[in-house]
Amino acid sequence: MNGDQKEEPRTEPLAQAIALADPYRGQGTLYIHTKPPTEEGRGEKRKLDDIETTLSTTTTTSPENLADATHSNHSKAIATTTATITTGEVVVPISLSTTFRQDVPGQATAVHDFHSWGVGYEYARTGNPTRGALERALAQAEGGAKYAVAFSSGSAAVSAILQAIVLQQQQQQQQQQQPQSSSEPSSNGSSTAAAATTTATPHHLLCIDDVYGGTQRYLRRIFGPTHNVDTEFIDMSHPDDSKSSSIGENEEEEGMRLPFRDTTRLVWLESPTNPTLKITDIARIARQIQIENQKRNQTSRPIRLVVDNTFCSPYFQNPLTLGADVVVHSATKYIGGHSDVVLGVACTNDLELYQTLRFLQNGVGAVPSPFDCFLAHRGLKTLHLRMEASARNAMAIAMFLEQGGHSAVQKVIYPGLASHPQHELAKRQQHGFGAMVSFSCIGGREEASIFLTNLHMFALAESLGAVESLAESPSLMTHASVPDAQRALLGIDDSLIRLSVGVESCQDLLDDLRQALDAVLRHYKKSKDNNAEKVST
Repeated sequence: MNGDQKEEPRTEPLAQAIALADPYRGQGTLYIHTKPPTEEGRGEKRKLDDIETTLSTTTTTSPENLADATHSNHSKAIATTTATITTGEVVVPISLSTTFRQDVPGQATAVHDFHSWGVGYEYARTGNPTRGALERALAQAEGGAKYAVAFSSGSAAVSAILQAIVLQQQQQQQQQQQPQSSSEPSSNGSSTAAAATTTATPHHLLCIDDVYGGTQRYLRRIFGPTHNVDTEFIDMSHPDDSKSSSIGENEEEEGMRLPFRDTTRLVWLESPTNPTLKITDIARIARQIQIENQKRNQTSRPIRLVVDNTFCSPYFQNPLTLGADVVVHSATKYIGGHSDVVLGVACTNDLELYQTLRFLQNGVGAVPSPFDCFLAHRGLKTLHLRMEASARNAMAIAMFLEQGGHSAVQKVIYPGLASHPQHELAKRQQHGFGAMVSFSCIGGREEASIFLTNLHMFALAESLGAVESLAESPSLMTHASVPDAQRALLGIDDSLIRLSVGVESCQDLLDDLRQALDAVLRHYKKSKDNNAEKVST
């Protein structure tokens, strides 16, 4: 409908029916469709030669120009592979070839293929049509990002992002010292710039304290020691986050101030966090970083903001639109959605960062298989349906745990509850409250174990975001690698239970929780009675 035309008024029953049938709250679902990009919309067919003509009009086939050609006019459509365009297949094929025939030596094949991101195909580690199709769809799902780079796991994506930041910093240092190094070579013939990168002051990284255990382990025990990085774990939630997302010129004096250093390179966020579901005002943090970057001279690389968006998924939150530089997902979780694929993705609008991530993807080789990409792409198509169903169940479960009056429950954490400290921020920043619920039961490790082992519908397992509901003990499972003292500060004690709520019948899930809590209560009372008898005797 054209903007100058008025929409026909809907009758009340029809409006209600549409609202009931389509409760979608995200940024659009055009990433579902495997169609070539069009200028006129989804209804117009586009032939392969039209796409080649569009792309060939760019001055070069660099990723930047290709992105401009494909995103500026039709960023809300996702194309499929050349085979799908020519045959009409509605599902992206699984491309298993490890190598690609070249017409001319040294020139990659199909550089104009939309899913090759402007570089064509030569070897499957470097580029694969099935992977490229997934990356295009993921970029569109994540708020229409310009670029997406897929990896063999979420942890591989985390590693690549962190390496990219350090690599860019080292490259800039080398460029700044190049004149000196060329005129004053060291005694062993190597440049002084290379030596400088190994003896420089440690890079500084700010990370939210309640971060995924695997990310925390990588930062503490692998990335820090091997890349000369000092990671500072802090609480980034602002005391006024629930009231306002505005940030004034006097932000430094008004409230929470990130402890930047001259060597700070990166700020790493999760929102909500895992597993205590703290919400951080992403726009506020982005603005603080922007202010800090403005103070720095042009010879210093800007601080980057990375947001792990796994818990919300692209459906309920889009951090790039809030000021983040990079968004990372463990696509194993909500994007895949069926507990059958391990995969990660990094999304960004920054060309230079994208190129560095592509370099690392190819150089390190942590790429997902074509079949894994196919599974993740298939899962992405039902993301909006699964997220809505899971979130509805999660809200009902959170209300049951908090308001049901069961004496085995001590504390309930869910952003959709008014009792959540950042409930208003979650309403403002997210499109929905998600499907993760955490709560504390009475007692400690023994009672938590009884609860978990008495569940029937909820599977006792790590991971999250699948159609089936899962339950786990963070202190013993997902966050066991976090030092005991740090877990205590974060409130991750042995009584904390994390639920990943699936799409099953809500009543079945509530009945399962009730009977498991009853088992906890029976054990707890029996233990207290036994202890009382021992004291009396």
